[in-house]
Amino acid sequence: MRKIDLTNFQVATSETARDINRRIMLNLVRKHQPVSRADLARHSGLQRSTVSAIAEQLLEQNWLKEGAVGQSQRGRKPRFLHLNAQRAGLFGINVRPGITYMALANLNGEFLAQDTIPTPVQFSQFIDEVSQRIQSLKTTYPEFSYEGIGVSLPGRMDMASGRVVFSPNLGWEKEDLKTSLESATGLPVELENEANTCALSEFWFGRETEGVSNLVAVAVSEGIGTGIILNGQLVRGPFGLTGEFGHVSLVEDGLRCSCGNRGCWEMYASNWAALRYFAEANASDSKRGRDQHPSRFVHAFEELLRLAEQGDLGAGAALDQMAHYLGLGIALLVNGLAPDVIVVVGEVTRAWDRVGPIISETVKRHSFSQATTRIIASGPAPLPRLRGIIALMLQKRFGAPSIA
Repeated sequence: MRKIDLTNFQVATSETARDINRRIMLNLVRKHQPVSRADLARHSGLQRSTVSAIAEQLLEQNWLKEGAVGQSQRGRKPRFLHLNAQRAGLFGINVRPGITYMALANLNGEFLAQDTIPTPVQFSQFIDEVSQRIQSLKTTYPEFSYEGIGVSLPGRMDMASGRVVFSPNLGWEKEDLKTSLESATGLPVELENEANTCALSEFWFGRETEGVSNLVAVAVSEGIGTGIILNGQLVRGPFGLTGEFGHVSLVEDGLRCSCGNRGCWEMYASNWAALRYFAEANASDSKRGRDQHPSRFVHAFEELLRLAEQGDLGAGAALDQMAHYLGLGIALLVNGLAPDVIVVVGEVTRAWDRVGPIISETVKRHSFSQATTRIIASGPAPLPRLRGIIALMLQKRFGAPSIA
């Protein structure tokens, strides 16, 4: 139960109740479509007259549409309702060092178009290229009215100002991304870090997290981030910096991280860490006079995964070491937060049959909590991040309204 903040509150009005019921109706239609008004009344517990009034309002505003006529043994035949998925288009952008993924989705969260661009080093060039792609998609899909743009970033940002404040792997510092992109596209922009978008993706769309109120998403890429949902709410903290477990020291006086700290979790369990393990093993082999094959020098994590799938012992050992450190960090999350589910997100999940058991065994040895936390793998990257940023946009229409 939340304490009411008497310095910052909003009293409930009749409009608040209508807004809550309206959002309940939208979510029920989205989940059960096609659905009749009578079934909506049964699902919600509201009077049929209230449901009909809300449905008519949503039909007039074009959020719902009517479909086929159902059968009835007596009385008026029901007209089934659907969410008007084409009512609004939502842009999702997932920014990664090296490559940026883009998607256009409808209100059902279905991707209508996807695109990629190399992530420019220069911030101004990024704004130019992204805005051009968005304009091209708007021209291709003129039937939509566009709700806005959601952007997922590997780092943290000031939610109030829209500025990037902490993104060591991207190299942008204090850039006003929100204002710049809004000015270039004419659309409202929402920002979120990639770990939080992964958590939102699982919370809204995850098949194995249905009904779960407490989960942590561990986003594994060039670095490591954690998105935390507790009691059904995304935890951001006062400055949006909650969840930086990737920069918690696991190894005292360990390797120096780009954040300035030493021994950070991401220095030992990220994609780049696995590539370093592989390179170090190759260097050791070279000193012993063992022959090197050119293909064994890899520069991308995808290559390492491919070698491991082909049975390369060195690549497999690098993934095993990465999995061990992933388990150490996840054990901290289990001990400290005891969530229902921890979801690992990233390319490493492609090797889940190999790394999953190592992670679970490491967590078992280092976790002393009585929590029955499930540790699962998400879908292939970058879909969780794109789905999550679309979920961020959907929350504006389908999420619970903010009240005291």
